Amino acid sequence: MRTTGIIGIAVLAAFTAACMNVAMPDASEGAQVYANNCAMCHGQSGRGDGVLAADLSVKPANLTQLTRDNDGAFPVNQVLSYIDGYSRQAREDVEMPEFGLMLKGPSVPIATGDGVMTPTPRPLAALLAYLESIQQ
Repeated sequence: MRTTGIIGIAVLAAFTAACMNVAMPDASEGAQVYANNCAMCHGQSGRGDGVLAADLSVKPANLTQLTRDNDGAFPVNQVLSYIDGYSRQAREDVEMPEFGLMLKGPSVPIATGDGVMTPTPRPLAALLAYLESIQQ
């Protein structure tokens, strides 16, 4: 059991060291991910007015108001969980697809609160940076 703990710490340390050498994605990288995956429903500006919005039974969310709906803080965990599909499982009132391509690729560390760094696929981290940048 002690060996397992030491191995776990070594793996975590190796992951952390590898992530420290990776350049973090910025909002401009995320803007491209957004344009390719989200704009058709959420609109170019993120207000839920994309070209497909009228055809959906549930209006897409206004993504520029995420901090307003969370006492001024960007809700990192909620956004990550919603995009990757975890918090949408088995909900019939959501038409948003899961985005498998955003869940692939090298991981980068994202601060998810309480000092916890979560390995997150780079495209998803880039999208997160972009969404945070469009908050009003």
